[in-house]
Amino acid sequence: MSATATHRTDGASFVPLGISSEATAAPGYQLLRRNGAVTPFDARKISIALTKAFLAVEGSTAAGSRRVHEAVEELTGQVVSALTRRVGEGRLFHIEDVQDQVELALMRGEHHKIARAYVLYREERARERTAEKEFATAPSAPALKMTSEDGELVALDETRLTRIVEEACNGLDAVSASPILTETRRNLYDGITQDELSLAPIMAARTLIEQEPNYAFVAARLLMDKLRREALSLVSGRAEQATQSEMASRYASYFPQFIATGIKAGLIDSELERFDLQRISAALKPERDLNFQYLGLQTLYDRYFLHRDGKRFELPQAFFMRVAMGLALREIDRENRAIEFYNLLSSFDFMASTPTLFNSGTTRPQLSSCFLTTIGDDLEAIFKGIKDNALLAKYSGGLGNDWTPVRGLGAHIKGTNGESQGVVPFLKVANDTAIAVNQGGKRKGAVCAYLETWHIDIEEFLDLRKNTGDDRRRTHDMNTANWVPDLFMERVSMDSDWTLFSPDETPDLHDLYGAKFRAAYEAYEAKAERGEMRVHRTVRALDLWRKMLTMLFETGHPWITFKDPCNIRSPQGHVGVVHSSNLCTEITLNTSKDEVAVCNLGSVNLVNHLGENGLDFDRLAATVKTAMRMLDNVVDINFYTIPEARASNLRHRPVGLGLMGFQDALQKLRIPYASAAAVEFADLSMEAISYHAISASVDLAAERGRYGSFDGSLWSQGILPIDSIRLMKEARPSVDMDESMTLDWEALRSRVITVGMRNSNTMAIAPTATISNICGVSQSIEPAYQNLFVKSNMSGDFTVVNAQLVHDLKARGLWDEVMVSDLKYFDGSVGQIDRIPDDLKALYATAFELESSWLIEAASRRQKWIDQSQSLNLYIANPSGKKLDELYRLAWNKGLKTTYYLRSRSATHVEKSTLKGTDGKLNAVSASVAASSITIDQNGAWAKACSIDDPDCEACQ
Repeated sequence: MSATATHRTDGASFVPLGISSEATAAPGYQLLRRNGAVTPFDARKISIALTKAFLAVEGSTAAGSRRVHEAVEELTGQVVSALTRRVGEGRLFHIEDVQDQVELALMRGEHHKIARAYVLYREERARERTAEKEFATAPSAPALKMTSEDGELVALDETRLTRIVEEACNGLDAVSASPILTETRRNLYDGITQDELSLAPIMAARTLIEQEPNYAFVAARLLMDKLRREALSLVSGRAEQATQSEMASRYASYFPQFIATGIKAGLIDSELERFDLQRISAALKPERDLNFQYLGLQTLYDRYFLHRDGKRFELPQAFFMRVAMGLALREIDRENRAIEFYNLLSSFDFMASTPTLFNSGTTRPQLSSCFLTTIGDDLEAIFKGIKDNALLAKYSGGLGNDWTPVRGLGAHIKGTNGESQGVVPFLKVANDTAIAVNQGGKRKGAVCAYLETWHIDIEEFLDLRKNTGDDRRRTHDMNTANWVPDLFMERVSMDSDWTLFSPDETPDLHDLYGAKFRAAYEAYEAKAERGEMRVHRTVRALDLWRKMLTMLFETGHPWITFKDPCNIRSPQGHVGVVHSSNLCTEITLNTSKDEVAVCNLGSVNLVNHLGENGLDFDRLAATVKTAMRMLDNVVDINFYTIPEARASNLRHRPVGLGLMGFQDALQKLRIPYASAAAVEFADLSMEAISYHAISASVDLAAERGRYGSFDGSLWSQGILPIDSIRLMKEARPSVDMDESMTLDWEALRSRVITVGMRNSNTMAIAPTATISNICGVSQSIEPAYQNLFVKSNMSGDFTVVNAQLVHDLKARGLWDEVMVSDLKYFDGSVGQIDRIPDDLKALYATAFELESSWLIEAASRRQKWIDQSQSLNLYIANPSGKKLDELYRLAWNKGLKTTYYLRSRSATHVEKSTLKGTDGKLNAVSASVAASSITIDQNGAWAKACSIDDPDCEACQ
């Protein structure tokens, strides 16, 4: 076919699409051909190849088809966009990468016959090239040159390349250096830069992860080589590199150089230089660099490691030690404690939250994860609250704002004798502030607004995340949550009326809950009936509930959280009221105009605490004891950006110890998530964590003193979280919560009363969206989303395979390319693959295959032990109004304090064709939408509302 024109039967001409399209323009890019030649990249040839593929399948009539023309233009644009998004200006595309993207574009566009013909053509040409090589007598290839850092051409050291790849494969089953080296050499060219040479084997290893999960470790080790070259060269001031084996002796000398470099750059607190660095350096364990999987190390590389001028100078063990030293600054024996903290972090037994990892040991140690504020009802208070949001978000804090006190639409403004525009315009300002303050580029600013269900603006609040309507009254980037009183849920159950008020006329409702709220609310209703209230409206409670659930399904917001359980079971009801939760719905702390609640988070890696006989209680006790000390230290070391946060945190000292790797633990124990055994394990494991967390806080109180507001708390009365269920049942007899226990709580209760507690709150289960990636385990308490999928976050897109499933399939002789293909076809689900046995189908059932009631049952068992709450996502494959109603009523009846995202299966799922070439920065529609809650706009179109790994949701951890 001519590159300029193809003639239609009607006499019109067809120019291959993409020739003049701006979408296909890629100036400055080059193409590396199979023979090593480098030529300018020409997007027109992609259009030509695609057109030929359509002609081959559909015949000559395709040339005259507008459908084909438009399809070719769109596909060409997608291919060029995918290629250019993955590389920088002036970089090379390999011919095979281009063809991989063409194949992917055809499959995504559901041009399956065309794609099949294209694949067969590629295979035929590959066979022809192989045959040609076998019979040709080509001269030996000349030795390749590499462009050094200073721009000079030097010999490419293939011996070292081979050594690094082989070393990365050492000790791992089912991996080989050969395919990595073959793919790497295919991408080498004369004059390749050092960075490109480092990336080539990494990219080669990543393409193999879907076939064998251990290649995730290989890719990480290859990335370590690139990182070592950057870090060692920067701290030493000269070009330097080292293998993993050489680092056994090099780490100790590197660490003091690292500290000095960080201090000189103004990034590390100079106090760290006063530690005994020789002793600290000797405690580093270089072999733990081998424990990373690729996603975890790449995340650290992109967002956590300290850097100067874009070059990382912090290696993983230095990173963990820097964090540990920062947390040990005020300890008496700082070195011993730093080493103790380091061993816990670097072993992945426990991981501190993201702000702690970002900032510990730095010149601005803002280590806390979550901040909760109450916004006052006047302009000064409102804009102070928005300013506080900016200051708190600047250093990586996630925000929860209680907006209930702000008067509603139509309320009287005494100062101007006018009418209020309500809470929505101010929420729009808060939304835009969160976008403007992006936490130093490390992640987006993130905030959640809470509003009580009786607020007159509640219906407008429900619409904030809609994609239609007046955009000035929409907050597309802000999370929202309903703060729901028990009385409303009772009215829903009775199908009775519900009255909405403006808080300037009902100011006490904000601070009341339980029986006192009921009495005051009903008194205001009577007052409204008498015509004594300026602003009010009566709605059918069930209609409002249905709208809440509809918006939750359509937009993913507002989340459903319950005011009364959060307050009735709060240990701190004697000194305030819980007015909201936080960004991720696991924190339940008091707020007021004088106090901004602060919480310091970290998570136990549950799967690391399994032994031959199940949960290793001794190891868990030791981990929790050290973790609680680390979290308590955060309170004193923390850099506070506003005085209200400092005053609150020092007075109450709340922390939130959580867990991750729950699904991994179940699979190791051979327990299906949807089973009574899983619910029992949730109960057992959380009881152990709760017991040891409370015990550790008592130990800290004995050593350091009890927290300032201890007297009068539930703790001081001997009412532990398990005991506070009784208070819930007194307030709401219908609540259905298990109260069984297995440990000696009476003895611990006695210690709490006599010794006291160091911390007002001790536990909260956060989402662990990022730190679970670092540790290479399943997120928080989440069921597995898919067993093979593309995970998207701020570091890019990554192939993730359930290694435990692969191990089990191998053991039964079922792991092969057909199985990989089947997993892709069924979106990572094993349920529809006939050859997989039923026991494995039950064990590896994915989130959308589980009845969400099992998630709620397990959460209820955990909630009985937790003094705060848990980030609980709910999954529903085929949602309906009835199902959502039953689900959220069950959550309320089971005594849950909060729920988080509602995840609905989207229209597009995991890639149906090869994932080769998609790893890294693809951001394909099917990858990013696969785990979304969804919106359906007025035209019935599907749109992304929130991704399962949306970086906006990472602010807690």
